[in-house]
Amino acid sequence: QVQVRESGGDLVQTGESLNLSCSFSGVADDGYARGWFRQVPGKEREGVSCISSNYGITHYTDSVKGRFTISRDEAKNTLYLQMDSLKPEDTAGYYCAVVTRLDCSGSWWDHVLDAWGQGTLVTVSS
Repeated sequence: QVQVRESGGDLVQTGESLNLSCSFSGVADDGYARGWFRQVPGKEREGVSCISSNYGITHYTDSVKGRFTISRDEAKNTLYLQMDSLKPEDTAGYYCAVVTRLDCSGSWWDHVLDAWGQGTLVTVSS
C-alpha cells in the first residue's frame, strides 16, 4: 500500500521561501516520475511540477517557472519542492503523488496513482 506524507508548509510573506518535502512508502524503484500538485478550495487540483526517475527530467507549470525547483532523493524515497519568491497566488494545499509515467511529457498530471496524503498548507501573505 502506497503512503504519502507531505511536510514543510507554513505561513510566509511575499518574496520568502519554503522547502516542501514528501516521503513515499510502499513504493520504490518503480521507475515512475513523481509530481507536486496544489489545490485551493473550490478549484481543481493543479499539477505544479514533475520529475522523472531517469535523468531527472523536470516540468513546471508556467506560473512557477524560475521560482520553484523540484528534486528527488531516490535513496530516501523523498521528493522536494524548493519554493522561492513566493506570491500570494501560491497559497494552496500542496500534495505529492506518484506519476504513472516514466517521464513528465504531455499531460502528466492526468496520470497519477490514486494515493494521496493529507497535504501541507502554504499560505503567502501580501
